[in-house]
Amino acid sequence: MVRGSFAERSERGRRVRRFGPILHGRLQRVSETISAGAAGTWTLGDLTVNRIGFGAMRLPQHDRAFAADAASRDRDQAITVLRKAVELGVNHIDTAAFYFSRLRSANELINRALAPYPEDLVIATKVGPGRDSSGEWLPMATPQQLRGQVEENLRQLGRDQLDLVNLRVSGPGAITEQFEALATLRAAGLIRHLGISAARPDHLAQAQAIAPVVCVQNPYGLGFRSAQDALVRACGAQGIAFVPFFAIAGVGREAGGSGTENDEVLSIARAHGATPVQVRLAWALHRGPHVLVIPGTGSPEHLVDNVAAASLRLTSDDLTRLETVHQAEQ
Repeated sequence: MVRGSFAERSERGRRVRRFGPILHGRLQRVSETISAGAAGTWTLGDLTVNRIGFGAMRLPQHDRAFAADAASRDRDQAITVLRKAVELGVNHIDTAAFYFSRLRSANELINRALAPYPEDLVIATKVGPGRDSSGEWLPMATPQQLRGQVEENLRQLGRDQLDLVNLRVSGPGAITEQFEALATLRAAGLIRHLGISAARPDHLAQAQAIAPVVCVQNPYGLGFRSAQDALVRACGAQGIAFVPFFAIAGVGREAGGSGTENDEVLSIARAHGATPVQVRLAWALHRGPHVLVIPGTGSPEHLVDNVAAASLRLTSDDLTRLETVHQAEQ
């Protein structure tokens, strides 16, 4: 596994940057160091990551790009976003072999943009489901098929070992056989650490009985899936990272936010000179030191805005008001 040459360029990019209005003037900061490390770090097994990461799902527009009238993202811009993320201190990137469009895949973009990889970069991927060439979902992989999915991620990313593989759960059934297959691949050295995604508490218990689980990656956000609160707390008590996806989009999921925003979120954002997106990300980070966010975007400007949320410190009054929003989930 070759890493390192991009790290020197990344370090230069972490120095103080001066920039003007971002996102049409919503965020005005004259001089500031923006770093994903401002929110602190967490360890995934023996790998230390900054708590603001990056989700690669949107880069190839993997859902909508299959529509005949869908516009594919500019490849060069996607590469720019990935390199900018690393410059801003992001060292945790979430991806999957099933994040792809007709023209490109997230894994291919990551490989092209960042290889040889920085020493501290952790790439998490997912296995379990798959997609055919038209983008249609395939049934959950059998234990025997999981090795092929792992090897495909290795090939696409140009790695000889995957840092972290999450088993994406499909439905309420048992995951014992699939997780045992991944544990076998971990013992063989193809995988460093294991996690689960879209999982229930009983899935976590099943997985832990087989091999160490370093993270749970589930849909969760302010006012979205508040029933997950107990699992978030349980993960924290056990030292397991909780990695929410759709932390910004909420019920919008892959389609993104609805375009409207809660009045309390808007009020708190104005009070801090921040954006509603930053408030939502900061709220998620305040749920516990073990919570890692992975907002995704294909826009360099939105990327900077997201990473700047690492520095946003909500007050106890802010959190009380936002808890009311959260528990009033639509």
